[in-house]
Amino acid sequence: MSVRDLLIVGAGPSGLSAAIAAKKRGLDYQVLEQGTLVNSIYRFPPQMVFFTTPELLEIGGLPLVSPYDKPTRLEALRYYRRVVDTYDLQIALNEKVLAVAREEGEAGGAGGAGDNSLFAVETLSARGVRRARLARNVVFATGYYDRPVMLNVPGEDLPHVHHFYGDPHPCYRQRVVVVGGGNSAAEAALELYRIGASVTLVHRGPELKSSIKYWVRPDIENRFKEGSIAARFNSCVQEIRPTTILIRGPLGLEELPAETVYLLVGYRADTELFVRAGVELTDREGPRYDPETFETNVPGLFVAGGALAGVDTGTIFIENGRFHGEKILEVIARRHELK
Repeated sequence: MSVRDLLIVGAGPSGLSAAIAAKKRGLDYQVLEQGTLVNSIYRFPPQMVFFTTPELLEIGGLPLVSPYDKPTRLEALRYYRRVVDTYDLQIALNEKVLAVAREEGEAGGAGGAGDNSLFAVETLSARGVRRARLARNVVFATGYYDRPVMLNVPGEDLPHVHHFYGDPHPCYRQRVVVVGGGNSAAEAALELYRIGASVTLVHRGPELKSSIKYWVRPDIENRFKEGSIAARFNSCVQEIRPTTILIRGPLGLEELPAETVYLLVGYRADTELFVRAGVELTDREGPRYDPETFETNVPGLFVAGGALAGVDTGTIFIENGRFHGEKILEVIARRHELK
């Protein structure tokens, strides 16, 4: 079986930047993505606008041209497709990584764990095909948006309960409860209200989070003041029922009518794959890694982008995660030259 210099898990911006850096250095690499290209961005609401400016989303030296101050989801998807086509990146889409394990292999290569150390990577395609791949290095660039935070309350698995927000149109003239206090919840509540839904926002904190986009905050706060969107702060969900949601707050136990419920309370990186590969976690549930090299306690296994955030997802964005791949490949290329 052939042995690659590098396998990159995740085809988001940080994974793509690692792939570009690997290709520029002439290393044998492959990107493995469980979904579609930039899957997290694809799962954003269709009408989503980024908080940042176009140049801060750029990778590989390719400009992201937009007529707007802040690019849209559609523009970002188009841009990252162009990046992949321009560099002809090697990506296996719809191929989920099931396990990453160390094993002894042939000598030589760019490995950081010793000449004979290889990683065996087991994958499963969307068509049910299992594959085994070998590599001297692995980069986890898996992000965190694919794994929503669960409330673990009765009824969370009911069909009218959603952890991702999409097109608001099906909620026209429905009673909708949005749970959360961040940008996702605030923007969803506003859009649902404007398409004709009756909206209540429920948040466990005393007010919306400080990270709310500056143009969103006055909008939703004015809707609260005029009563267009109802708000229940300092309130926690107790149970979700087929047509209602039970919350506990300042008014005690309250049952709100709800044909649709959006639980937009955040997302976390799935660290199970890390742990089974031998990566140690911090008390913030992120992988232990060297901040200079992004190498974990497992030699030759690196983390990039949102994969290293743990519970502190507000610290890693495309804007800073896009640089991790280049730093990682400097380390791998240097070791490759020394062997």
